[in-house]
Amino acid sequence: MKIGLIGYGKMGHMIENVALERGHTIVARIDVGDAFDLKDAEVAIEFTTPATARENILRAWAQNVPVVCGTTGWDAAELIEEDKRLHEKPMLVWKSNFSVGVNIFFELNKWLAGEMAQQPQYSPSITETHHIHKLDKPSGTAKTLAEQIGTDVVIESIREGEVPGTHEVKWDSEEDTIVITHIAKGRRGFALGAVLAAEKLNI
Repeated sequence: MKIGLIGYGKMGHMIENVALERGHTIVARIDVGDAFDLKDAEVAIEFTTPATARENILRAWAQNVPVVCGTTGWDAAELIEEDKRLHEKPMLVWKSNFSVGVNIFFELNKWLAGEMAQQPQYSPSITETHHIHKLDKPSGTAKTLAEQIGTDVVIESIREGEVPGTHEVKWDSEEDTIVITHIAKGRRGFALGAVLAAEKLNI
């Protein structure tokens, strides 16, 4: 598969490493100030900033290149609906988190929220911790977890050091507390998930 990288920071470099390990080819590396040329790409993987993600996707579409987007902190819903209206085959995959482990965590969170709907004595809360360079607060992953729970949930956001990402969902009552946690050990899990999504999109 021929991949174009939109955004060539730490995540872009990690995605490149994972893609090469899986036998793919990087045909474009687009960073700030670079020419936006995806003519040789079969799919693009976009990890940039909330301010630039939408325009990057539209520019890729203009070159008939589908996009896997992992940028959080912006509202992708409208563009996802536009993709459904305009394209017979999906041209955009966006997730708040592409990590395989986090997506399993999402499924666990939905199941637990369903169980807790019958237990009003428990109150949910979410704590997310990330490195000091992360731009959005709360994280897209925390927002997804809160949406799955479906009630007003307090989200505490912590920014410290170089923490890749830790998400904790707590259900507290007077009698006891239930906690589920996902701890990322690095960026590789996010990169692998994005490449796997690109492989599926390119089928």
